Amino acid sequence: LFFQLDADNYETDPCLKEIRRAENYSWMDIVTIHKDKLPNYEEKIKTFYEEHLHLDDEIRYILEGSGYFDVRDKDDKWIRISMEKGDMITLPAGIYHRFTLDENNYVKAMRLFVGEPVWTAYNRPADDFPARKQYMKFLAEEAH
Repeated sequence: LFFQLDADNYETDPCLKEIRRAENYSWMDIVTIHKDKLPNYEEKIKTFYEEHLHLDDEIRYILEGSGYFDVRDKDDKWIRISMEKGDMITLPAGIYHRFTLDENNYVKAMRLFVGEPVWTAYNRPADDFPARKQYMKFLAEEAH
């Protein structure tokens, strides 16, 4: 899923409120990825760029700055998604992906979850997880 929202007014934005209600995004926080703001910055940047998947959807809303999500397509090739202020994306559970900053080396993002957050990333290969198998089944069905 992709949404374009009003990041300047995220605290009162009725569109964000409705998305959170409709998708049951009950938990959120805000993270700033910058060398002066994120503890263990260099280590975290490397971790974000490792190809991985999650067992839950990954929902990110860019409030400031910019960066890239790379995702694998049905042929296992990378697709780069440019994310800028106001962009909100939902990556489905089981999709291999990675994140990197662009040349500005700064992003402030809202992280949203259904229920309590689970931060576990499973580096590739992680094909035996039910979330991965379900995602692959979804891709196969979309191809028909």
